[in-house]
Amino acid sequence: MVYSLIILGVLGFLASVGLGIASRIFAVKTDPLVDEINEALPQANCGGCGYAGCSGFANALVKGEAKPSGCVAGGPDTAKKVSQILGVAVEVSIKRVAHIKCSGSKELAINKFEYSGFKDCVGAQLIGGGYKGCAYGCLRLGTCESVCPFGAIKVMEDSLPVVDPLKCTGCGSCVSSCPRKIIELVPIDKDVKVDCNSLDKGSVVTKICKAGCISCGKCEKTCPVNAIKVINNLAQIDYSKCINCGLCVTVCPQKVIHKTPYDKKDKKAKISEESCVGCGKCKKVCPVNAITGELKGKHTVNAEKCIGCGLCVANCPKDAITL
Repeated sequence: MVYSLIILGVLGFLASVGLGIASRIFAVKTDPLVDEINEALPQANCGGCGYAGCSGFANALVKGEAKPSGCVAGGPDTAKKVSQILGVAVEVSIKRVAHIKCSGSKELAINKFEYSGFKDCVGAQLIGGGYKGCAYGCLRLGTCESVCPFGAIKVMEDSLPVVDPLKCTGCGSCVSSCPRKIIELVPIDKDVKVDCNSLDKGSVVTKICKAGCISCGKCEKTCPVNAIKVINNLAQIDYSKCINCGLCVTVCPQKVIHKTPYDKKDKKAKISEESCVGCGKCKKVCPVNAITGELKGKHTVNAEKCIGCGLCVANCPKDAITL
């Protein structure tokens, strides 16, 4: 018995020595630059950069296959750190956050049948195409909440998911996990959203949801910069054109277009009396007639009418207007 224990101990010792030698011989040497960059990354491993974790992204950066701004979880601060390590110019990009394209809460949208299975949207979708009457609406079972690595999405009882823009990093985990593809990433500085994803005709929508787009086109007709179009029976916003004016919000009969500033403050235009030359260009472009004043005279803004669209700011030749 004693000899057996001694033999096992010796064999164990020899095996550990052998493994130690092997680990040194076959060790894969890593680039010190990759290690340095990896340490600067948030280690969220969310996949928002398009690579397999932070280490994969670090390798891609060193190889020149990725950009520092690609780390959505780390944001501008991480991009700055990585840019300094790589010795490249810092790129400035607008943060994008998740938006749930649906207003069909339990009170507003009908169901085809009662669902009592697991609280998982993917599973519910497999049963008859989902229990909800609208084939494009949110199932409210929280798959997006469960996959969010930052706790930015919450589903309250019988209500739609709510996104916290301060916690959301735009990693896209919720976007890829949603079986109905109703989640999109929107620039955080864009306040106007279409809360509907239905491609059905208006006559069909009104029968199954009180908060669905009926493709009436009123939003498209009223937009001063042609930023919103009705495509495939659904109002869709081109955020490269949108100026956050919110005029489409005021004319939508179904109330499915909303304006929710992330900073919770409605911006208003203000004209500097010292700089204004009374050219009247701001007055001409104002879509809500919020600016008054005579030609060559000082102009003023009616704050109650102003919607903060910024058209007057863009057209003022003297930079006399600010939001």
